[in-house]
Amino acid sequence: MSTTTQTIDGPKRSIWDGGQSPFKASYGKLMMWFFLLSDAFTFSALLITYGMVRSAHKAYPGDMADFTFSNEYWPVPEKVFNAVPFLHGYDLPLVFVGIMTFILIMSSVTMVLGVEAGHRMDRKAVEKWMLWTIIGGLVFLGCQAWEWTHYIVGTEGGTAMKFLVNGSWVEKTIFGANLSVNQYGPTDFADFFFFITGFHGTHVFSGVVLNFLIYYNTIKGVYDKRGSYEMVEKVGLYWHFVDLVWVFVFTFFYLV
Repeated sequence: MSTTTQTIDGPKRSIWDGGQSPFKASYGKLMMWFFLLSDAFTFSALLITYGMVRSAHKAYPGDMADFTFSNEYWPVPEKVFNAVPFLHGYDLPLVFVGIMTFILIMSSVTMVLGVEAGHRMDRKAVEKWMLWTIIGGLVFLGCQAWEWTHYIVGTEGGTAMKFLVNGSWVEKTIFGANLSVNQYGPTDFADFFFFITGFHGTHVFSGVVLNFLIYYNTIKGVYDKRGSYEMVEKVGLYWHFVDLVWVFVFTFFYLV
C-alpha cells in the first residue's frame, strides 16, 4: 500500500514527511485523545489498587441472609447501597446506582445525537441535544450527592464494631462513614468509595461545565461563524470517556 500523496503544485510526498495528518484528525482531537489516554491510566491505577486492597481483606464467610456489617471483613455492596430516595425502609440492592448509571449512559446517547447534528450544521438540534446532555449530567451529580449523604449519615441503628485501644478490644457503635471510621466495614472501603466516586464525580462536573460552554457558544452562533462544530465532537469525546469510566467503576466497585 502506497504512503505517498499527490499535491496540487508539486510531486508526490510521503505522509511521513510531516505537515499531514494520516488519520485526518485535527490537532485538537489528537490532544483530547492524549489527555483521555493519560486519564485512563489514572483511573486504571485506582481500580487496580482497589482490587489489591480488597483482596487483602477477608470476605464475608457466612450466608447472605445472615450478613451483618463488621470491620472484620469486606462489606457486600448490595447490602451497603440498597436505599432509594422516598422509599425508606425498603431493601432495594443497587437499584438507585443502577438508575444513576442509566441516566449517565442516556446522556452519552444525547451527546452522540448532538455531535451528529453538528456534522449536519443543524444549530437548533445541537442546542436541544446539548441541553439534554447537561440535564443528564446534573441529575447524575444530584443522585451522587444523595448517595454520598446517605452513606455518610448511615443507618439509624448504627453498627457495633470492635477497635483495638491500648492493647484491649473496645466495642463502639458507629454511625455512617468518613475517612476515619466506617459503619459498613473496614475504613479502606470508605476511603476508596469517596476517592474513586469523588474523582469520577469531579470529571462529570467538569464535563457539565464544558458542555454548558459549548451550549452557550452554540446559542451565540460561534460555530456557525467558524463553519464547523468540531468543538462539540471534542467535548463529546471527553463525555463518552466519563461515561465509559463509570461503567468500570460500577462493575468493579458495586458488582464484583
